[in-house]
Amino acid sequence: MVTVRIGARMELDGILFDKDGTLFDFGATWNIWAADLIHELADGNAGVAQRIALAADFDLVREEFHPSSPIIAGTNREAAECIARALPDRDVEELESLMTLRAAAAPLAPPVDLGPFLDGLLARGLKLGVMTNDSEYAARAHLNSAGILQRFLYIAGFDSGHGAKPAPGPLLAFARLLDLRPDRVAMVGDSTHDLIAGRAAGMATIAVLTGPARAEELAPFADVVLPDIGHIPDWLGRETVPQ
Repeated sequence: MVTVRIGARMELDGILFDKDGTLFDFGATWNIWAADLIHELADGNAGVAQRIALAADFDLVREEFHPSSPIIAGTNREAAECIARALPDRDVEELESLMTLRAAAAPLAPPVDLGPFLDGLLARGLKLGVMTNDSEYAARAHLNSAGILQRFLYIAGFDSGHGAKPAPGPLLAFARLLDLRPDRVAMVGDSTHDLIAGRAAGMATIAVLTGPARAEELAPFADVVLPDIGHIPDWLGRETVPQ
């Protein structure tokens, strides 16, 4: 288990989760989504598919995003603008709408059994939320499909009116809505966007390794780096986490 900057156990009243790469394994969900989307947009034209993949920084052979892809931590709008650079004849808003619809139906691969995991956190008295740079529509669709929608008191996307990560606005909105002190909330995510936003909001930051980023990339911005969200209850209940 990878850990960093462990000190006294933090007392928390709320946990705010990123969605992709955190509640759901990034590769198992979004690599498949991207490959299918590229082939749909290319409509059988290998040259067009290659142009889209290049713009998205996506490996068509391995069918996976390169870690440097701007789509990984970007908003749905930013992803549409990225794809549009390879498809100058397509309208960005039309692409964004298509991508939102396809995203809502993307396959989901949670790293743990989410129902019992979340119920365990709720039993501790923690208030839970989700903040994603995906659309709120897709977020609600995914959480509903996974059967966990009702466990969250706050669900926000980049288009919910609070801004997008790495800005702290949507995180502070969670704390404000639920009357929580930011320093008693933890932001959980798989990207530096998540953790930078958490730090800017004055929250604890928990990094997980179920996204494309490596531990050494996340560690400078995290209070702890865990293999996946399933290790959070153990971390909450100890002063240190075993190596």
